[in-house]
Amino acid sequence: MTDKETLSKLVRLDSVSSRSNAEIISYLAARCEAARFKTNRFPFVDDHGVEKINLVARTSVCDSSIGDPQTEVCATVELALVGHTDTVPYDPTWTEALQLTERDGKLFGRGACDTKAFIAATLTAIDLIDLTQLKQPLALVFTSDEEIGCLGAKRLADAHPFNARYAIVGEPTSLQPMRAGKGYCLAEITMRGREAHSAYPQLGASAILRAARLIERIERIAEELKSDRRDAFDPPHTTVNVGTIKGGTAKNIIAGECRFTLEWRTIPGQESDYFLDLVRQAVADLQKNDPDFVSEIDAGRADQSFETSSDSQLVRFLEESSGKTSGTVAFGTEAPSMIALGAEAVVFGPGDIRVAHRTGEFVPIDQLNDCVGILRLAIEGLCL
Repeated sequence: MTDKETLSKLVRLDSVSSRSNAEIISYLAARCEAARFKTNRFPFVDDHGVEKINLVARTSVCDSSIGDPQTEVCATVELALVGHTDTVPYDPTWTEALQLTERDGKLFGRGACDTKAFIAATLTAIDLIDLTQLKQPLALVFTSDEEIGCLGAKRLADAHPFNARYAIVGEPTSLQPMRAGKGYCLAEITMRGREAHSAYPQLGASAILRAARLIERIERIAEELKSDRRDAFDPPHTTVNVGTIKGGTAKNIIAGECRFTLEWRTIPGQESDYFLDLVRQAVADLQKNDPDFVSEIDAGRADQSFETSSDSQLVRFLEESSGKTSGTVAFGTEAPSMIALGAEAVVFGPGDIRVAHRTGEFVPIDQLNDCVGILRLAIEGLCL
């Protein structure tokens, strides 16, 4: 099958994160097994009772002396090509979301850019190679639930089915190798107050005003973080965002509760909890003037940043083969999970992240074709 034919098949398989990805995994397993890969499935049930599956396909069997590949560390693979199978939801008015459509040198469809094009390029590349000639083991890794927190990759890292020397993590980077990425962290903060009639504010304590005071301090902390710079990033510092806020029950009631969501994206070298520790210190400072200043901080996500050396063989190869200098990304990826498996990881793939997730998502045909060639060269260069 051509890369376009494979992508068309992948797009037809609805793999929105809220659904099971069993169907697309079955297709990928069949393609890998036809190419003589050994496949292992790692199923789990998500918080909504839906079955999700991670798939690992390898060209060589784990040394049995090391352990069961389903549960323990297996042989080191030289290269892992990693793609997530899930997509974000699509607007029901986009009637061609699951039908690959070609216009003006572009292929449109949900997941066409993020990140089924990379998977299609991977499957096409392995069909062009005599895998029996590989001297070093190759792994294809297909994950679930990337779009809702890289959950599948994190589970796979915990299972540790193999070690890897290098990993190319598929994401739409317009075929620019990305050797570093910011971390991604979330917390929900709940402020407590005391309800009262708004005509008698002295009888209550507004949780909304308390939240406002804390948010003002958070804004100050965010400004202070700008002094710690990594100039390769845009912007070159840890960023902070209060994304949602909700409080109070009526216009004439002093608010008894206020919640807001806090997001921060950390630069490499800065621990994910560093910013949150500063927030906790700000709460402690505010309590000095208001002993009833009560807050609850629920840190729901803390994905580490990553950075692979510019001297890495994989970075240099991808720079040379793509003709593009390596860069950085500010969005979350599965690279940290591959690093947990021992890999030097680079994020790379066809398509532009700025058109991902939207109605009319697309991948340029020339980038899809070029990705096939680059992945083929990577396999041959590192595994032959």
